[in-house]
Amino acid sequence: MVITIFIGSMKWLCMADEVEDTEELPSTAGELANQYPDVWDAYSGLGKACSEAGPIDDETKRLVKLALAAGSESEGAVHSHVRRALDEGVDPETLRHVAILSIPTLGFPRAMATLTWIDDLVDE
Repeated sequence: MVITIFIGSMKWLCMADEVEDTEELPSTAGELANQYPDVWDAYSGLGKACSEAGPIDDETKRLVKLALAAGSESEGAVHSHVRRALDEGVDPETLRHVAILSIPTLGFPRAMATLTWIDDLVDE
């Protein structure tokens, strides 16, 4: 489950099943979570239920979420999923492969933007 948050001209996607501390969220999402905890709790529960609904392993889920973030053209979400994937030990070349796989579906420019966003964190 994904929540889309617009901050100025930037679009952020947050994965509810992955956020336990609302301090980790972009400011607008964190404010929503703090102002409307019942809404956030319900949303988080839905995300957790979706994550647990099938047999996909955790690394594959992370790669799928990265691909969805790329497809929605969300730099913030791509950064978020790359950061989490690296923390979870996913090989940077695996993350780059997601961008390469997106070329036929998303087009070359979107795939190259995704690759750039991945490399923003891989190259740190």
